Amino acid sequence: METRAGVVVLRGHRELYERTWHLFDKAREVTFAASDVRTWASHNQPPTQGKIRKLYRPGVLLDPTSAQHARHVAAAGVQVRITTSDLNETIIVDRRVAILAGSDRTFTVVWIPGVVQGALTLFNTVWSQSTDLAEYERVYGELWVVAPRILELLASGASDIGAARAMGISLRTYRRRVDELMATLGASSRFQAGARARELGLL
Repeated sequence: METRAGVVVLRGHRELYERTWHLFDKAREVTFAASDVRTWASHNQPPTQGKIRKLYRPGVLLDPTSAQHARHVAAAGVQVRITTSDLNETIIVDRRVAILAGSDRTFTVVWIPGVVQGALTLFNTVWSQSTDLAEYERVYGELWVVAPRILELLASGASDIGAARAMGISLRTYRRRVDELMATLGASSRFQAGARARELGLL
């Protein structure tokens, strides 16, 4: 643990849980932003009261366990949305404390008002442009069915024509699905999509 005025750096989920869980006991408003549910593994059980918002990247829906968690908390009354925008993995508690995820599972706890407000403003901007989980799954539900096969074909180096033929769909449909999958993974190229899929354990 490292401490500075208004800032504490915590290392690992155990220390994060032990040092911050008390903040959630009587919280009136909590916001979560994460690329996947593992970022906040120690805080996956939401508090039982207050307004809770969870914002995820679409990649969480490619992993069955993560997707189940997102649907479970949504069914429990948590507002869950999906965004294709880049986001800072953050928790903000009662607009007064922000927890920022860093590399190697380090977490920075900040209670400097200006920093917390800045993080909340960024979150609200992305939130306003995001899509409710149920609506996102309604629109893109078919993608989750074919995504594993598309990832296999991309990894094999198959041509678009060959991949489309293997899947029994048109070339145009295949390419649209690839584009949707890249957006879901936050990738700007097919190579990057494959790398991101490996990071998520999808390949």
